[in-house]
Amino acid sequence: MAELRISGLRAGVAGKEILRGVDLVVRSGEVHAVMGPNGSGKSTLTHVIMGRPGYEVLGGSVTLDGTDLLGLEPWQRAAAGLFSAMQYPTEVPGVALADVLEEALVAVGRGGGDVRGRMRAEAERIGFDERFLDRPLNVDLSGGEKKRNETLQLAVLQPRIAILDEVDSGLDIDALRLVARRVEAETEERDLGVLAITHYRRLLGELRPDVVHVLSRGRVVARGGPELADQLEATGYAGYAEADGEQR
Repeated sequence: MAELRISGLRAGVAGKEILRGVDLVVRSGEVHAVMGPNGSGKSTLTHVIMGRPGYEVLGGSVTLDGTDLLGLEPWQRAAAGLFSAMQYPTEVPGVALADVLEEALVAVGRGGGDVRGRMRAEAERIGFDERFLDRPLNVDLSGGEKKRNETLQLAVLQPRIAILDEVDSGLDIDALRLVARRVEAETEERDLGVLAITHYRRLLGELRPDVVHVLSRGRVVARGGPELADQLEATGYAGYAEADGEQR
């Protein structure tokens, strides 16, 4: 049983405080969705959890099974069991996808298996063209293909907790269904815990959330079940911005 616990997290960038006391717990097998308007701190939350340079932690803690993640390098956080599917996946010319996955598995003591065979099996499962498997990481892929590539990496690496930063961005309806259902299957088959950041209800129609959190101006201002996402689709975020007590 894995547990990602975020307690009183405050963080900022370039001298501006963005996260102003976030509390959130994701456990094995659970899907938590974070929704909110642009500028509410959703992507900042991802960057701080994963240790992206340039962000300053001002208070609070982030732990995985009691281990303090904020004191670790990004690669150490990944080795501890975190995975981040980025909103804008990075292209890495000259570095093959298979080499990245093989080295990552070796680093956590799970090397030696048929990585390329697993890659091919996952590519078929999510409709990812096998010819892309031999390309350098994300090079010359469309936005949707990059998101499928991220999903393939998640399935091969088998993390304990996955953070999905707008994984639905750039996906058409069919691709979204395949990607979301593959992640959903990981929660059922391996008890993967998921923190999914999204603007839209459509992702959550396939990747069924246990809890929906509304983030506004760096704070979680509401929590609820899947019905909260339906409400947001109908009413938007204006009421929650007002409830936060600040002018937008």
